[in-house]
Amino acid sequence: MDKKTLVQRNAEEVLGEDQLRGILKKKKPIVYCGYETSGEIHLGHLLTITKLLDCMKAGFHVKVLFADWHTWLNRKGDWDFIHDQVKSWEKGFKASGLEKAEFVLGSSYQRSMEYIDDVLLMSLDTTLNRGIRSMQQVARDVDHAKISQVIYPLMQIEDIKCLKVDAVVSGIDQRKIHMLGTELFPLIKYHSPTFIHMPIIPSLQGPGKMSSSDKSSFISIRDSDKDILQKVKNAFCPLETRDNSVLSVAKLIVFPRFEKLTLQRDAKYGGNIELSSYEELEKLYLSGKIHPADLKQLVGQYLVQIIQPIRKAF
Repeated sequence: MDKKTLVQRNAEEVLGEDQLRGILKKKKPIVYCGYETSGEIHLGHLLTITKLLDCMKAGFHVKVLFADWHTWLNRKGDWDFIHDQVKSWEKGFKASGLEKAEFVLGSSYQRSMEYIDDVLLMSLDTTLNRGIRSMQQVARDVDHAKISQVIYPLMQIEDIKCLKVDAVVSGIDQRKIHMLGTELFPLIKYHSPTFIHMPIIPSLQGPGKMSSSDKSSFISIRDSDKDILQKVKNAFCPLETRDNSVLSVAKLIVFPRFEKLTLQRDAKYGGNIELSSYEELEKLYLSGKIHPADLKQLVGQYLVQIIQPIRKAF
């Protein structure tokens, strides 16, 4: 698989794809992903971590931003809680495969005069409605948004400049912030990077996003092997790809880490199957040749192999 294909695989969209080949020719291009450090590291984070690993293999220098100020502005905890989380998250991310990444704390540079000047400059050119719209998929209780939650996207845009980013990895829920960024980058004298937007893994409980307030809707890296297998066993798994969290996990987290999967079945149910691609698995599942229970057993088994060594880091 060539570098460009590796970087783009499984992305929901890539904005600025035309400049990606040029970026990949640089000696050490920079890719980043920012995280609010609140709650448990879960499957949604493993998705973007997996994409960062793809980028690392393609020659990128990976920067992981632990966005402590953003976490605070989005009302996710006090400073003591947030910084305790930062320490825990760095352990988890390194155990997930990002040992060679550069970990950056947002507040370590976000208090600089240049940073604040740029944020205020962008604020002069951004309406309140535009700022709130950009946060609709990200903010808590956006219908009662605080001014802090409008500052948030402007800071996120300035982060890209300060970290000298060539490419951004994020969930598709960040798209509106990034589109605002493409309008504002000329104002702060920075080029627009390539945006690699990843799909959102559906809740294990059915249609909708995973929720940190409902532990049954997601799998955490601290979950035991038994809990992982049980949550996958109980997951919503329709005979289609839409809202199918089990197929999503297979595609976005499991297959990028294993060249082949082995579905172990009793001979009376068709015997074992060697699967060399997600496309092969999806075709067999949708045609009824793999039962939902077998799909769940397969995905649960490989998730345990991925998460077990991460959990041990704690």
